[in-house]
Amino acid sequence: MTNKRQQNETLALIKSFVVTDPTQIDILTTKGFFQDLIHRTKNADMSGMGAQLAFFFLLSFFPMFIIMVTLLPYLNLERGQVFDFLSNIMPDEVYSLIEGTLIEVLSSQNSGLLSIGVIGTVWSASKGVDALMKALNRAYGVEGKAGFMNRIWSLFFTISLVAVILMALVLPVFGLQIGKLIFSYFGVAESFETIWTFIRWITPPALIFLLLMAMYWIVPNTVPRLTIVSVFPGVFFATLGWLVLTYGFSFYINNFGNYSATYGSIGGVIILMLWLYFTGMMLIFGGLLNATFQKRQLAKNKEDVKSPVF
Repeated sequence: MTNKRQQNETLALIKSFVVTDPTQIDILTTKGFFQDLIHRTKNADMSGMGAQLAFFFLLSFFPMFIIMVTLLPYLNLERGQVFDFLSNIMPDEVYSLIEGTLIEVLSSQNSGLLSIGVIGTVWSASKGVDALMKALNRAYGVEGKAGFMNRIWSLFFTISLVAVILMALVLPVFGLQIGKLIFSYFGVAESFETIWTFIRWITPPALIFLLLMAMYWIVPNTVPRLTIVSVFPGVFFATLGWLVLTYGFSFYINNFGNYSATYGSIGGVIILMLWLYFTGMMLIFGGLLNATFQKRQLAKNKEDVKSPVF
């Protein structure tokens, strides 16, 4: 009887965090904070929007891959470097999925492939960015901007996203050659090598952090407008969460998960879709977290106005 009572109390406590009327939430309390966050997560359809992001990001993945591997031969890099680089950052099943395409693309320097890759990446990635912008506005309960400027921001963030992802992939392995080339013009190529170990790992997360900060700050069409400081919680969470997700997911798949044994050759596609799906939800949740913090701050400011201190 005691155990059943405890189970009922625990269930009642959990249910108390799910509310249907947001006006009943006291956002200034810890419980109210989580109630608001759960309510926003439910209304924003994070799972559905994450799936939409994953679909368009998947469409842009292979064109982006074509861009990267088509450019690499022009850098006079050995084929072994490209294979080692991709095999280290990808789960085995995903790498096996694209290995055949990699061999074909690296065998020639085809400018036509590069053009197709650019067009395909920008189109599909822009659809993903549009979905993310819609999700961020939905997190705050507002309508997004309409008109020409919205398309400009969408295109800007799309190009920035593609550039950051390419840099994040290329820098850890090929940045040393690029850095030596740049610093040799200033006669300090030797000094660059001493700081490269630090730069090679801090640069990709820093670029991702800056891009997310710009998106979380500019995209939501709120009144009053968001301050850049107010979006830090979501940016920190999304950046760190994405890094943990990426390395943790790769480690799990390579050591514990054998999707190929269950699904055959399509296992690589399933793994890639799962990673993109969780990535999309992570980015959306960062915006939801910022929206809850923003509501709490506005409520706190209103409370301070009602109770001035003399």
